[in-house]
Amino acid sequence: MSQGKVLVLHGPNLNLLGTRQPEIYGYETLDDVNNALREKAVQADWDIDCLQSNHEGVLIDAIHAARLDGTGAIIINPAAYTHTSVAILDALNAFEGTVYEVHISNVHQRESFRHHSYVSLRANGVIAGLGTQGYQAALDALIKAKAASSR
Repeated sequence: MSQGKVLVLHGPNLNLLGTRQPEIYGYETLDDVNNALREKAVQADWDIDCLQSNHEGVLIDAIHAARLDGTGAIIINPAAYTHTSVAILDALNAFEGTVYEVHISNVHQRESFRHHSYVSLRANGVIAGLGTQGYQAALDALIKAKAASSR
């Protein structure tokens, strides 16, 4: 039996990671990010599912499914939906597990419209500006919290 189950959601345009504005988002691809997360999850005896979509409804459907399939945590980079999607916020509010919001860039150093996040209203933690290592930091935090609660 695994220690935990986590869903990693990547929002719009993250399928272009490594080729879209690498000066902001770096040169790692989404496959690189997901493979590193899967490796860390396997080492910690965790189950992990990763999903990227450019479609808001697909992300919402995945959050709804996570409510029912034993998922204990969601790591989400909602990308542009961060600033626009009350629907993703509502879906996350219906999820009872831990939610970490991740942003590759430091959104607070960018355009002012990026300073507001609907998702942050639900997130247990927010990681911004660590590059793709932010995903690893979120997974590390989940693993450590689970280990501490098991003692």
